[in-house]
Amino acid sequence: MTAFDHVLPRFLREEVAQGGDKVRGPLEELRLREGFPLRAVSGGEEWTCPAWQARTLTQEDLHRVLETAGQGSVHTILDQLRRGYVTAAGGVRIGVCGEGAVQDGQLQSFRRVTSLAIRLPRAVPGVARPLIPQLLEGGRLASTLILSPPGLGKTTLLRDLIRCISSGDGLPPLRVGVADERGELGAGNLRYDLGPRTDVLENCPKALGMMMLLRAMSPQVLAADEITDPADLQAITQAAGCGVALLATAHGSGWEELCLRPLYRDLLAQGIFRRLVWIQWKGGKRIYQVTDGEGKP
Repeated sequence: MTAFDHVLPRFLREEVAQGGDKVRGPLEELRLREGFPLRAVSGGEEWTCPAWQARTLTQEDLHRVLETAGQGSVHTILDQLRRGYVTAAGGVRIGVCGEGAVQDGQLQSFRRVTSLAIRLPRAVPGVARPLIPQLLEGGRLASTLILSPPGLGKTTLLRDLIRCISSGDGLPPLRVGVADERGELGAGNLRYDLGPRTDVLENCPKALGMMMLLRAMSPQVLAADEITDPADLQAITQAAGCGVALLATAHGSGWEELCLRPLYRDLLAQGIFRRLVWIQWKGGKRIYQVTDGEGKP
């Protein structure tokens, strides 16, 4: 569990280690809820170990995790807490739930933290390689949107797709600019997993980051995680008019669902994304389906 060491306080590292052989494969997330034992997620399934059942987590435990992620002080991560999550060193994302303190319709902080979801980013070299031929149009990379419900590996697939494009694995190599707003794609040593022709702009709003990359780094491909805001859509539209290919992710489990949501309906209506990659969980494994920009095979 060394990948979690810089995020977890000592008591929690020791508790994870107590799982021993019961810890199943590579962990994707740890789930901490006040009043309940530690739980983990791997293979899309949430579970707990018998060794963890003896200890229920407290408010103090959850605050110690945030203090460790903030290198000793929650105040250092206050701006991130206002967005409901914290990105710790190495791209580890900690989702936060509890009692919010709201002012003028904006979350200012948390009066009480009751749940944490610690998501560990992983490089999975090779996961995108089989998809590359389906993402080419006339021998060139087509703008691609990766879609799935939360937790099925959109960011992991995007990270490896960036690596393939930057390294020339399955297509001629291209320069890639990454607008990494949350520090999950290329933070810390993760940057080395994105290939030799990749430039990463961290901790900057996606819309602003994409425009800065276009002006400063002359990318041939622009990549961003989780399109969620009208400003993101505007930036994507501008970038598409500059002749670069685009890579992005979004939450969605089906074409009909996307078309019910105004932001994605407008995004798809513009025809910017020529390929859609749908990730589903079937038979205990992830299934990747590539369609055209209208959801047709």
